[in-house]
Amino acid sequence: MCQVSRQKSSVDVSIDVSSVDTRVEKRDNDLRSPNFFEVATFPTITFNSKRAEVAGEEKLKVIGDLTIRDVTRKVVLDVDGPTKPVKDDSGKLHMGASASSKLNRRDLGVSGAAAAVADEVDITIDIELVQAPKPETPAGAK
Repeated sequence: MCQVSRQKSSVDVSIDVSSVDTRVEKRDNDLRSPNFFEVATFPTITFNSKRAEVAGEEKLKVIGDLTIRDVTRKVVLDVDGPTKPVKDDSGKLHMGASASSKLNRRDLGVSGAAAAVADEVDITIDIELVQAPKPETPAGAK
């Protein structure tokens, strides 16, 4: 589960680490264990942006702090999007974006078994932003 809040050009992401799902139960349990993420002690991974830069049409670089376990490091997310807003049949606006980066997991305190996971790992965050239509002003209201 990923929750995102956006204010102007900032993005704060909180990921529930117990939601890790590689479709292999034994591997998921190992990733949640003290060998890797230690979910019981560190239940969330967070990303807090510090700034964003335009990197092309519908492309951004978002620089911020990624915290895994109790270690925080600066990372740069390459963002495709946000896409142009599309209105659905109920009037809600939808936009999408995909952010990615590479990092060395050991730099963030995630050691685990070297044979199971490479030191350099890819991070991908896919998001859909949905904005509800503004409520109509009641007749006669100012």
